[in-house]
Amino acid sequence: MSAALDHTIVFVKDRQASAAFLSEILGAARPEIAGHFTAVHLDNGTTLDFMNSSNEIAVQHYAFLIDDAQFDAAFEKIRARQPYWADPYRSKPGQIGEHNGGRAIYFEEPSGHFLEVRTRPARST
Repeated sequence: MSAALDHTIVFVKDRQASAAFLSEILGAARPEIAGHFTAVHLDNGTTLDFMNSSNEIAVQHYAFLIDDAQFDAAFEKIRARQPYWADPYRSKPGQIGEHNGGRAIYFEEPSGHFLEVRTRPARST
């Protein structure tokens, strides 16, 4: 059996807000309440389980591989509401990055985690 990521816990200030934001941007199914978590199910079977934390949030980076149509839809939603960048260094505000023959943008979710949507894998195999 090969290994695959099943889920990861994402500590946030407001699990409902963060999960709703991500599912809306990605066009994913509505988040699901699962005990202490609010889960966003991704198409590959992985879930991001958002959990409230009263501690300071350590900002993490999460990158999502989506197709061109999903990228266009996500980009319109992000562009209408918040800053975005073409690069992880935030040196190219308001631009779309070109990576590995595809497009990518970086943006923050409500708790400050740095998200990325891209149309090609980060590494070619």
